[in-house]
Amino acid sequence: MHTPAPSNSRSHRPRRLRSSPAMRRLVAETRLHPANLVLPVFVREGIDEPRPITSMPGVMQHTLESVRPLAAEAAEAGLGGIMLFGVPAERDPLGSAAADPNGILNLAIRAVADEVGGELVVQSDLCLDEFTSHGHCGLLDDAGRVDNDATLESYARMAVAQAEAGAELLGLSGMMDGQVAVVREALDAAGHIDTAILAYAAKYASAFYGPFREAVDSQLQGDRRSYQQDPANRREGLREALLDLDEGADIVMVKPAMSYLDVLSDVARVSTVPVWAYQVSGEAAMIEAAAQNGWIDREGAIRESLVSIARAGADTVLSYFALEAAAWWR
Repeated sequence: MHTPAPSNSRSHRPRRLRSSPAMRRLVAETRLHPANLVLPVFVREGIDEPRPITSMPGVMQHTLESVRPLAAEAAEAGLGGIMLFGVPAERDPLGSAAADPNGILNLAIRAVADEVGGELVVQSDLCLDEFTSHGHCGLLDDAGRVDNDATLESYARMAVAQAEAGAELLGLSGMMDGQVAVVREALDAAGHIDTAILAYAAKYASAFYGPFREAVDSQLQGDRRSYQQDPANRREGLREALLDLDEGADIVMVKPAMSYLDVLSDVARVSTVPVWAYQVSGEAAMIEAAAQNGWIDREGAIRESLVSIARAGADTVLSYFALEAAAWWR
């Protein structure tokens, strides 16, 4: 026998605010806008036309020529920025091409700044891993370990070169201790006091970077667990972010996003500067693979994943889906 609900139960009906698409849109707690999205882009030296990345459907390695219209498209879509990664034709143990004004990344920065400067924030990855023959994010000592302080000197040179090429925001992704302070000092000494620093503050040694390594033709030997964070550690992520804030980071980021929403939430609660997150290559590849197999709704999964990152506290999200997502939220 059906028991009638108590008469006062009708005063608590959360479903009233889910009754239609218009109602759900009206009361949504988390909103994304194209300006909250940044598009990561790879520019490769020595290719004549854009080259598809097998493990990242829809993502290409671009030429200096093809990156220009892509940047213009990103600006037209209203994205917040474009993050540039360089893939050099030649590498050496010191990553010498990283600070070369005529290296592929610095040339790409110039090309994009010339194309969309003032319309889109031109951002650049500041790390040695794409440029070293061993694939590590820093210089190696005689024992084959990453030398933190020697690496900082290279980062300082890279920072000045990227700022001079036209980058407005430098993405410090190498996870070397003290990198924000050293780069800030180098930029200021060179007169680039307005060049901003995005600190990859909590960057974990993740299995979800796999497709990215194809994208940059990584030469990695071994792993990066001695300097990227242990996935088991939550408090350490907050500690890293606080250290970067103390050193003068203008923005702090958590990477990857999906498996570290707790860390992202922790950082967002205490940060006095914008907090970003990176939806990394493996996260995007999983969505693409499952969608291609008919297991999930692609657009729905992309939307939900991006909203979840923003809901956890990210003010801006780096995502390979940025361009098409911008069209949905525009």
